[in-house]
Amino acid sequence: MVRPLLLVDVDGPLNPYAAKPQRRPAGYRTHRLLTPRWEAAQRRRLAEWGTPDARVKPLRVWLNPEHGPALRSLPFDLVWATTWEDEANAYVAPVLGLPELPFIAWPSPRPEPEGGVFWKTPAIVAWARGRAFAWVDDDITRADRAWVAEHHDGPALLHRVDPRHGLTVDDFETLTAWATGLG
Repeated sequence: MVRPLLLVDVDGPLNPYAAKPQRRPAGYRTHRLLTPRWEAAQRRRLAEWGTPDARVKPLRVWLNPEHGPALRSLPFDLVWATTWEDEANAYVAPVLGLPELPFIAWPSPRPEPEGGVFWKTPAIVAWARGRAFAWVDDDITRADRAWVAEHHDGPALLHRVDPRHGLTVDDFETLTAWATGLG
């Protein structure tokens, strides 16, 4: 049997960006990352504000080093489903002790699906091509679940993660139960 995919978003599930400012959640470590995408976006903003030569501040990212081993122990094939795209392999994976993972390259410009469906949802279904998958993200809604149920031919678990807390023990248990229940 082919293992299901676990499509992993970074901001929200792995980086609890919505936690109280200046209060890093327990188990997380602070990283200041200056990725090429982040720097380019900040340079555009600085230019719009009339300060193109200002210093670009690195992105503050909270990561829990226990998430790497926990993700690797799940009965899934891991895939990045994040706007970090390939930069997740260069900046996030090494911190978590993850190997280089496949990633979904998002369409540009981003699509605008109707009915409140998150822009990532159609691309995720197309990328999975009918293969069983679980997706962890902080932007998943009922509209996304309904869209996937209508457009995806295989089993799918769309698991919303609270961006104030990131992935928790309960989330890992839910993912494990779902994957082992497929067999």
